[in-house]
Amino acid sequence: MRESYWKLRARMAAAGLWPQGWVARGAWYSLGLAIGLFVLEMLLKLFAHAVGDSLGGWVKFLLFDAALLFSILAFRWMKRRILWRLRNRLIVTYVFIGVIPAFLLVAMALITVYLFAGQFASYVVTSEINAQLRSLYAVNAAVSNELAAHIEKGEGPTADSLAGLRKRDRAWGRRRVCAWHGTRVLLFSSGTQSPSPMSFPEFFNKDDSEFAKAIREGQPFKEIVRDNDELYLRVATVYDVGQEKLTVVTGEPLDKDLVADIAANLGEITLYAAGIPLDNQPRGQKQNAAKESGPQANLSATPEKDKSGIVISEGKSGVSVEGDQRVPHPTFTEGSLAAPTGMMDREITFGTPLQVVDWKTGERARAGALVKVRTRPSVLYSHLFAALGDIARGVEYILLAIFIFFAVIELIALIIGTRMTSTVTRAVAQLYDATRNVDRGDFSHRIPVKSSDQLAQLSLSFNSMTESIEKLIQEQKEKQRLEGELAIAQEVQAQLFPRQVSELESLEVHGFCRPARTVSGDYYDFLTASSHKLILAVGDISGKGISAALLMATIHSAVRAYSVESLPQMREPVAVGAVAGAGRIMAAWPEGIEVSPGALLGLLNHQLYESTPPEKYATLFLGIYDGRSHQLTYSNGGHLPPILIGEDGAVRRLEAGGTVVGLFDNMTYDEGSVEMHPGEIFIAYSDGVTEPENEFGEFGEERLIDLVRTNRHLPLVQISQEVTSAVDDWIGDNEQPDDITLVLARAR
Repeated sequence: MRESYWKLRARMAAAGLWPQGWVARGAWYSLGLAIGLFVLEMLLKLFAHAVGDSLGGWVKFLLFDAALLFSILAFRWMKRRILWRLRNRLIVTYVFIGVIPAFLLVAMALITVYLFAGQFASYVVTSEINAQLRSLYAVNAAVSNELAAHIEKGEGPTADSLAGLRKRDRAWGRRRVCAWHGTRVLLFSSGTQSPSPMSFPEFFNKDDSEFAKAIREGQPFKEIVRDNDELYLRVATVYDVGQEKLTVVTGEPLDKDLVADIAANLGEITLYAAGIPLDNQPRGQKQNAAKESGPQANLSATPEKDKSGIVISEGKSGVSVEGDQRVPHPTFTEGSLAAPTGMMDREITFGTPLQVVDWKTGERARAGALVKVRTRPSVLYSHLFAALGDIARGVEYILLAIFIFFAVIELIALIIGTRMTSTVTRAVAQLYDATRNVDRGDFSHRIPVKSSDQLAQLSLSFNSMTESIEKLIQEQKEKQRLEGELAIAQEVQAQLFPRQVSELESLEVHGFCRPARTVSGDYYDFLTASSHKLILAVGDISGKGISAALLMATIHSAVRAYSVESLPQMREPVAVGAVAGAGRIMAAWPEGIEVSPGALLGLLNHQLYESTPPEKYATLFLGIYDGRSHQLTYSNGGHLPPILIGEDGAVRRLEAGGTVVGLFDNMTYDEGSVEMHPGEIFIAYSDGVTEPENEFGEFGEERLIDLVRTNRHLPLVQISQEVTSAVDDWIGDNEQPDDITLVLARAR
């Protein structure tokens, strides 16, 4: 069972269905728990309905939690799938950098234009209302001056100018003028639609009143007022005439007729006012209907309550509103929305509050009324540029040219952005395909380069890198081939060094060679010439590596050929390059026949000179030890002089010989002979022993002599180990600079 679970889990994880992370696990746990609680709720409702209902809240909460967590997982999944490609990332980046800011700017511009248009429409309405107030104030000031003049002269308080105004201006049929000298009514002049006089503004006499202070400072009173649940435009002028103040007030109702005049060239205007009766008929028609009905008529219907809690009913005074009078509701609507002139000529709806002053208390209500305007940009455009005439057409052309200019720039930017995006994504896709080819081991794949930008340089760098890797792989294969050949050469060279040494009864010998590289250019050998004679050979080839190893093999073969194989018996120096006194050479070594190290070096010198390049040469020491006489006959061809260290520590150097072998032709090599006393140690070495350096200088010959002298009673193998260990310590962590070769012999 457990194995089946793990297998199922592995399969789901491979398919990407197993939840990874606390968000996924939490989402599945919440969903599973919600399903479990839902099932439990359904079961409990069969037996305990109240308990089952209590689980419904938990089910909803868990479902909401699961939905939220799954939404997070879905967002992550979409992010991984959509934003994996660089192209999609660039698109998202452009959207956030270019599209969204541009969209926000356009939206802000449209909102600004809409608000500006709405404000302008509201401004047109309020400016018309202010124009009416200014007209009323001009007439009111004239009437005030006329009344003041009559009163000061003691004449009757009449205003003859009003009669002329009513004859010339139809608007004065709706206006009322009232004058008070103190609180006494001097004049009441009303239009046909307003038969009742207005009440005296008591707040003009209050010291703490805002308007009383303004009037004392000479500021006019021009406001929209509420009086008897109706709105009026009223202006007032106050003069000191005699002992009393002359107060003259002129006003007209803010009704459908006035609003209709304002809306004639603007659009649809709706007036909202709290506590104002609905008035959907012209004022004249409403009053005529009231007169025809008579004082006893009461046309009432069942009150109807709208959604806002306001009861609308119709009675003697027309339509009345009851309920929450603080809620603004449409009092009336005038005008009509103009037909659109084009696709962009959209409807603009905007509202603006009107400050209303209570005529009884003098208190100002900042939102006592609201005017909503529905219009179109074409109508506002005609109002805005009405005074410009032909200049407006020029402004249109300028705005159109600016729009075309910006549209062209946006189109060019879109084309450039698309091309640059395509270039970047194409380059990245080519790099991705190239890396996949490299991952498969195809280093011959190259990216086509058709531009000269940074991405092209990146592609060129990638091509250069793959080319270099391809070359490195070829070089690595060649190196592996050479290493294989070097390994074979190392095995072959190891066979050239003496593996089993037949020591003499009177001479103990030991040789050691450690290459600096795979193969060595140093040479040493022990050749048994007879039962009591042993040839010792030590050499160093110029250079390192394969060439030195090949030359070392040549010298090894030549020494053995000239020393051991069938060389004719010579009692005189007949070898090429040998001279008189050089000694004799014998191929086989019968008793009594002598061999000459100098003659051997002469033959080797001529052979190497003829068969190797001029820069190739070798140093070589040859010695023949006679076990009967304890004599060591030798000749040194440019090698470091071997050393003899006696029992008493005395040092002798074997320097007889000549120059290096193979550099010059027709060279002679002198011979020397020394007697080796019992216990005396023979040391032959290469420069890899004495020339390694560190911060204290070279290892040196003296340090080598001291080491051998100190350990001269140890076996030769241990002496060799002591010397090589000392050299290794001297070198330290540095690379071994040269081949280390050491040959030791001790007389018995």
